[in-house]
Amino acid sequence: MSEIEQTVRTRLRGLRRAQSLSLDDLAERSHLSPSTISRIETGKRAISLDVLLPLARALRTDVETLLAEDDDEDVVIRPTPTREHGRTTWVLTKATATTTAMKVRLEPGPRPQPRVHPGHDWFFVLEGSVELTLGERIVRVEAGEAAQFETMTPHAFVAVDGPAEVVMIFDPDGHRVHRRDGATD
Repeated sequence: MSEIEQTVRTRLRGLRRAQSLSLDDLAERSHLSPSTISRIETGKRAISLDVLLPLARALRTDVETLLAEDDDEDVVIRPTPTREHGRTTWVLTKATATTTAMKVRLEPGPRPQPRVHPGHDWFFVLEGSVELTLGERIVRVEAGEAAQFETMTPHAFVAVDGPAEVVMIFDPDGHRVHRRDGATD
């Protein structure tokens, strides 16, 4: 196995684990089988573009990042937008970070069902307005304002009066929940 192949395999496994995705979770996102992903990670299957492209998309990265030479000198993160469920997301931290920051562009839509999970969430509204549901309360958060809350309180948020852009920071528990179910809550 070449050095680049081993690096790509290590990166794929590392990204999957850093995002707290099981083989089944990644298989669902990439439309590949869990056994195919396992064989790729362990070196028992060749890496080809027909599997590398869907894996990169599912892990919210690009093929160039997976194939890039190790270079600790480059500290600039070049986020790749992903679009799903009426939102566009840019991950602003490296996959191995202990907290996750992301920029999210929300389109107005139906109010999502409030959820709970361990951890804390924080977001800053860059543009537009967001309505944050916290238990029985609805709090409007305008551009230039931030919200921080414990996530054991049922919560959800939605853009109102047009699109909104927010920067969000999650601890590991919050990251796991937000990335796994595809809902921004």
